Amino acid sequence: MKIVVIDYDIGNVKSIINALENIGITPQLTNERNEILKADAVILPGVGAFKHGMENLKKYELIESLLDFIKLDKPFLGICLGMQMLLEESEEFGITKGLSVIEGKIKKLPVKNLNFEKLPHVSWNEIRNKNNNWKNTILNDIGEYSDMYFVHSFVAMPKNENDILSTTLYSDYEFVSSLKKGNVYGCQFHPEKSGEIGLKILKNFVNICKGKYNG
Repeated sequence: MKIVVIDYDIGNVKSIINALENIGITPQLTNERNEILKADAVILPGVGAFKHGMENLKKYELIESLLDFIKLDKPFLGICLGMQMLLEESEEFGITKGLSVIEGKIKKLPVKNLNFEKLPHVSWNEIRNKNNNWKNTILNDIGEYSDMYFVHSFVAMPKNENDILSTTLYSDYEFVSSLKKGNVYGCQFHPEKSGEIGLKILKNFVNICKGKYNG
């Protein structure tokens, strides 16, 4: 089984590669179109600004390759910025168009209690089951209210609530912490930095790749 991690000079991918190796997978780090399209699954990581991420996807001629891969209906996982870029656009540093795989926008996390809660949201926080639809997904057999590790200031606001897998509460605001549309998944949190539960999520993704779940 071939799992590709996209290499586009955004963030340190070492932790993702280490986490996959920890569960018995040796991924391929690449930005080559042919290697991407031949993969059984693709992971798009990312930290930092949405605009910079999209600029680098364009720089490495990855946008068409990623969209063509997704059309093959193989498992795809976006992590943090990698999830956000799946949506239509972001308001971070002005309006920037995304990949438009999932309808919706990226907006700044509304923080209400400025004296107590700050941005970026850097902490462990609970994920909540939005639509009772975790079975056979990357959150299969993950306990509700499990703590995951977050580092972000912007959040996804999908148009279709059915695309929401989980939500998380921060400063009295419930934001989307994971998404699913067909075989396309997104995590606002970092499973590769979330201990044993995070590794279980990556194992679930691998099981989807192997056809053990319906996906």
